[in-house]
Amino acid sequence: MLWVKSLHIVFVTSWFAGLFYLPRIFVNLAMVPPGSVAERERLMLMARKLMRFTTLLAVPAVGLGFWLWLGYGIGKGPGNGWLHAKLALVLLVLGYHHACGVLLRKLGAEQSTRSHRWYRWFNEIPVLLLLAIVVLVVVKPF
Repeated sequence: MLWVKSLHIVFVTSWFAGLFYLPRIFVNLAMVPPGSVAERERLMLMARKLMRFTTLLAVPAVGLGFWLWLGYGIGKGPGNGWLHAKLALVLLVLGYHHACGVLLRKLGAEQSTRSHRWYRWFNEIPVLLLLAIVVLVVVKPF
C-alpha cells in the first residue's frame, strides 16, 4: 500500500504542477501584442504540450487514488467524512482541468476575451483546492 500511496502523491504533485503553470502561460498569451505571431505560436505550443502532459499525469493520480480507496479501504467506514469532502474537491479539480482545456481551445482559436488579470485570478484556484485537499487528508477534521 505504501508504494501505491507514494506513487499517488508523486502523480498528484506533478499534475498540480501542470495546473499551476498552464494558466501562467494563459496570462502571457493574453498579454501578447497583436502581430506578435511567433511569440503567440511559441506560447500556444508550450500550452498545448503542457496540457497534454498534465492530462497524462492526472490519469494515474486519479486511478491510484481510487485504488487506495476501493482496493485498500482508505476512508471507508464511519468517521471518514473527510474522504467524501476530498472526493468532491477532486471533482472540482477535474472540472478546473477541463476548464483549462476549454480556455486553451479558445485561446488557440483567438476567441478568448479574458484579460491577463482574469487569468491571474483563475490561476489561484488550484492553490486553494490543493490546500483544502491536503488539510482534509492530513487533519481528517470529520
